[in-house]
Amino acid sequence: MNTVKSFWMGWGSLCLAGAGAYYFAKKSINADRAARLEEARRKKQMIDSLEYSNNVPSKPLSASTMGGSANGNGHPARTDTAGSPSQEASSDPAPTRHAPATEGQQVIEKSKYESSTPYRSPKGDRFS
Repeated sequence: MNTVKSFWMGWGSLCLAGAGAYYFAKKSINADRAARLEEARRKKQMIDSLEYSNNVPSKPLSASTMGGSANGNGHPARTDTAGSPSQEASSDPAPTRHAPATEGQQVIEKSKYESSTPYRSPKGDRFS
Protein backbone atom coordinates (compact mmCIF):
# COMPACT_ATOMS: atom_id res chain seq x y z
CA MET A 1 0.00 0.00 0.00
CA ASN A 2 1.14 3.56 -0.67
CA THR A 3 2.27 5.62 2.23
CA VAL A 4 2.37 9.39 2.42
CA LYS A 5 6.12 9.31 1.99
CA SER A 6 5.98 7.09 -1.13
CA PHE A 7 3.17 9.25 -2.56
CA TRP A 8 5.22 12.45 -2.33
CA MET A 9 8.35 10.61 -3.48
CA GLY A 10 6.46 9.51 -6.64
CA TRP A 11 5.08 12.97 -7.40
CA GLY A 12 8.43 14.61 -6.68
CA SER A 13 10.30 12.28 -9.03
CA LEU A 14 7.62 12.80 -11.72
CA CYS A 15 7.92 16.59 -11.44
CA LEU A 16 11.71 16.40 -11.44
CA ALA A 17 11.68 14.21 -14.57
CA GLY A 18 9.24 16.61 -16.29
CA ALA A 19 11.34 19.64 -15.42
CA GLY A 20 14.49 17.92 -16.69
CA ALA A 21 12.78 16.94 -19.95
CA TYR A 22 11.50 20.51 -20.37
CA TYR A 23 14.96 21.97 -19.75
CA PHE A 24 16.71 19.73 -22.29
CA ALA A 25 13.92 20.09 -24.88
CA LYS A 26 14.05 23.89 -24.56
CA LYS A 27 17.83 23.82 -24.91
CA SER A 28 17.56 21.69 -28.06
CA ILE A 29 14.85 23.90 -29.57
CA ASN A 30 16.88 27.06 -28.92
CA ALA A 31 19.95 25.47 -30.52
CA ASP A 32 17.89 24.57 -33.62
CA ARG A 33 16.51 28.11 -33.82
CA ALA A 34 19.99 29.59 -33.52
CA ALA A 35 21.28 27.29 -36.27
CA ARG A 36 18.40 28.25 -38.59
CA LEU A 37 18.92 31.95 -37.86
CA GLU A 38 22.62 31.67 -38.60
CA GLU A 39 21.89 29.80 -41.84
CA ALA A 40 19.38 32.48 -42.90
CA ARG A 41 21.89 35.24 -42.12
CA ARG A 42 24.59 33.44 -44.09
CA LYS A 43 22.22 32.97 -47.05
CA LYS A 44 21.17 36.64 -46.97
CA GLN A 45 24.79 37.74 -46.76
CA MET A 46 25.66 35.55 -49.76
CA ILE A 47 22.75 36.97 -51.78
CA ASP A 48 23.75 40.53 -50.85
CA SER A 49 27.36 39.86 -51.80
CA LEU A 50 26.24 38.50 -55.18
CA GLU A 51 23.89 41.43 -55.69
CA TYR A 52 26.49 44.05 -54.83
CA SER A 53 29.52 42.29 -56.25
CA ASN A 54 32.37 43.89 -58.18
CA ASN A 55 30.91 43.21 -61.63
CA VAL A 56 28.46 46.09 -61.15
CA PRO A 57 29.92 49.27 -62.68
CA SER A 58 30.77 51.94 -60.12
CA LYS A 59 30.14 54.87 -62.46
CA PRO A 60 27.10 55.35 -64.69
CA LEU A 61 27.56 54.35 -68.29
CA SER A 62 26.55 56.41 -71.30
CA ALA A 63 23.34 55.74 -73.19
CA SER A 64 25.22 54.31 -76.16
CA THR A 65 26.97 51.68 -74.05
CA MET A 66 23.74 50.82 -72.22
CA GLY A 67 21.93 50.30 -75.55
CA GLY A 68 20.07 53.58 -75.54
CA SER A 69 20.25 55.63 -78.72
CA ALA A 70 22.74 53.57 -80.65
CA ASN A 71 24.11 50.11 -80.17
CA GLY A 72 27.72 49.02 -80.59
CA ASN A 73 27.66 48.77 -84.42
CA GLY A 74 26.53 52.38 -84.99
CA HIS A 75 22.97 51.55 -85.99
CA PRO A 76 20.03 53.04 -84.08
CA ALA A 77 18.46 51.01 -81.30
CA ARG A 78 15.85 48.39 -82.13
CA THR A 79 12.24 49.62 -82.04
CA ASP A 80 10.72 46.15 -82.07
CA THR A 81 8.41 45.76 -79.08
CA ALA A 82 8.00 41.98 -79.35
CA GLY A 83 8.72 40.48 -75.97
CA SER A 84 7.81 43.62 -74.06
CA PRO A 85 4.15 43.34 -73.05
CA SER A 86 4.02 46.80 -71.53
CA GLN A 87 5.00 48.36 -74.85
CA GLU A 88 2.78 46.03 -76.87
CA ALA A 89 -0.30 46.97 -74.85
CA SER A 90 -0.10 50.62 -75.83
CA SER A 91 -0.13 49.73 -79.53
CA ASP A 92 -3.04 47.30 -79.34
CA PRO A 93 -4.61 47.10 -82.83
CA ALA A 94 -8.18 46.69 -81.55
CA PRO A 95 -8.70 48.01 -78.03
CA THR A 96 -12.10 47.16 -76.58
CA ARG A 97 -12.70 50.62 -75.10
CA HIS A 98 -11.43 54.11 -75.79
CA ALA A 99 -10.11 56.46 -73.18
CA PRO A 100 -12.73 58.99 -72.03
CA ALA A 101 -12.22 62.41 -73.62
CA THR A 102 -13.90 64.54 -70.98
CA GLU A 103 -14.36 64.32 -67.24
CA GLY A 104 -18.10 63.81 -67.71
CA GLN A 105 -17.48 60.76 -69.88
CA GLN A 106 -15.01 59.44 -67.30
CA VAL A 107 -17.69 59.61 -64.60
CA ILE A 108 -20.39 58.07 -66.81
CA GLU A 109 -18.25 55.33 -68.35
CA LYS A 110 -18.80 51.90 -66.85
CA SER A 111 -16.80 48.71 -67.07
CA LYS A 112 -17.97 45.87 -69.27
CA TYR A 113 -19.20 44.01 -66.18
CA GLU A 114 -21.38 46.81 -64.82
CA SER A 115 -25.01 47.15 -65.75
CA SER A 116 -25.95 50.14 -67.88
CA THR A 117 -28.92 50.83 -65.59
CA PRO A 118 -28.70 50.79 -61.79
CA TYR A 119 -30.62 48.14 -59.82
CA ARG A 120 -34.01 49.28 -58.60
CA SER A 121 -35.64 47.17 -55.94
CA PRO A 122 -39.28 46.23 -56.56
CA LYS A 123 -41.67 48.41 -54.61
CA GLY A 124 -44.67 47.11 -52.73
CA ASP A 125 -45.52 44.44 -50.21
CA ARG A 126 -42.97 41.63 -50.32
CA PHE A 127 -44.57 39.57 -47.54
CA SER A 128 -47.92 38.72 -49.16
